[in-house]
Amino acid sequence: MPRIVSPRLSRRLLLTGSSALAASFAGGIAKPAISRAGDRPQITHGVQSGDVSSDGGVVWARADRPARMLVDVATTDSFKEIHTSLFMDALPESDFTAKALIEGLPASQDIFYRIRLQDLSEPTIIGEAKIGRFRSAPADRRSISFVWSGDTAGQGWGIDESRGGMRAYATMLKHRPDFFIHSGDNIYADAPIPAEQKLPNGEMWKNVVTEEKSKPAETLAEYRGNYKYNLLDKNVLAFNADVPVLTQWDDHEVTNNWWPQEPLTRAEHQRRKYAEKNALLLVARAGRAFHEYMPMRTFITEPGRVYRKISYGPLLDVFMLDMRSYRGPNGENLQESYGPDAYFLGPQQIAWLKRELLASKATWKVIAADMPIGLVVVYDGDRKWGSEAIAQGDGPARGRELEIADILSFMKQNKIANTVWLTADVHYTAAHYYDPNKAVFQDFDPFWEFVSGPLHSGSFGPNDLDNTFGPQLAYIKAPSKEQGQNVAPSEGLQFFGHVAIEGDSGVMTVTLRDIDDNALWSTKLEPKRA
Repeated sequence: MPRIVSPRLSRRLLLTGSSALAASFAGGIAKPAISRAGDRPQITHGVQSGDVSSDGGVVWARADRPARMLVDVATTDSFKEIHTSLFMDALPESDFTAKALIEGLPASQDIFYRIRLQDLSEPTIIGEAKIGRFRSAPADRRSISFVWSGDTAGQGWGIDESRGGMRAYATMLKHRPDFFIHSGDNIYADAPIPAEQKLPNGEMWKNVVTEEKSKPAETLAEYRGNYKYNLLDKNVLAFNADVPVLTQWDDHEVTNNWWPQEPLTRAEHQRRKYAEKNALLLVARAGRAFHEYMPMRTFITEPGRVYRKISYGPLLDVFMLDMRSYRGPNGENLQESYGPDAYFLGPQQIAWLKRELLASKATWKVIAADMPIGLVVVYDGDRKWGSEAIAQGDGPARGRELEIADILSFMKQNKIANTVWLTADVHYTAAHYYDPNKAVFQDFDPFWEFVSGPLHSGSFGPNDLDNTFGPQLAYIKAPSKEQGQNVAPSEGLQFFGHVAIEGDSGVMTVTLRDIDDNALWSTKLEPKRA
């Protein structure tokens, strides 16, 4: 992905990936004539923006053929004054997707981006423009609002247009957030979408279906097809055009509960009839599709990297974690000493997190995790065995918990205050207060963890809490015993969280909401002053 400078700055070129090339122009992009209107290249799956920070943001689109993505950037939707113009080629190697980083943006501004496609075979042919927007990060103490959730199109609950499609996205859009944190499970690559599913009341849930979502994904085309499926939903398209996403991944972007180099020998792997014998090849294909379809920044030296920091002005830094790519085997994880079998974030990511937390000058440090800290999640559902998440059961820190103990102790020793953990994964919503006075491991300052999801999947839970770090349950909403598990989205147990930070006071208000925008529970957090 190229780094694009403002026309006011020096001209610069950067080559990224197999064929990506972008440039900035002092006079903007020349506008070829438009002809053969009936055969113009088309933007197939809307436009997206993402990773909007104090130094710019990413824009994305997909073409229906080899095309040049032409991007104009302005501070008004009239585009009378173009701030930046740039281009990126969309080629078959990237499934015709293209994304570019726009830099040099003015702070605290509504930024409008206009994307058109130029046919690479017939350069005089240019397609119809699509316009998106985002708000650039503030340079001052402007109030900030954002939402978070996870878990999209899981357990076979796809797009039922007669029921309004993925309505949670429309509900979140009503809040006009500055950005959206997607906490993982952007897709369910291991969960085919059937034409119909029967509901408890006898009615039928009727899905939009595609060939690529008819089986568990294994090929690169099938993984790409999972992302394209979600982009068929009108609510998702409208949301993406108006709200930038900060995304991370979890297990279902590849297959349920995977860990690197996992043999595909569990009973659920056999049911899914995977032809591959090891997860690592699936991870490689899935990771490529994830980075092609997500409007996120690319690291030149590590293109597949997911963990990163998003600076959003003096009030907020967001630390996006990757709890999947560097972990050791999913098993009992009861090691008393730290080593490769106990890795969860891994040493390199932990060193990065400590370094960035220590350097952060923002009032609030939001740690976006793809899994909760203190909830017990079983690895092998058939055998009811092993650990999929951090929690190892009641008692002292063991296995993966050693990493969390190390991070929490580091934050206490270095007086890193105002940290809040946000996550999804478990398909219900909850608020957890981690209290060292009620914990087995006590060398940390108290903090909050908020859980919310799913966005459009089956609802599950609740999970047991592990007392290692002393989590206290302040609120929960999950399926009742009578409702059971894998409750359909039509039952209303779809959740997201909303965060508002006041510019003057720095007070953070966290509200847990449902698909109908009911405020279920809320708390105000006062920032500690240095």
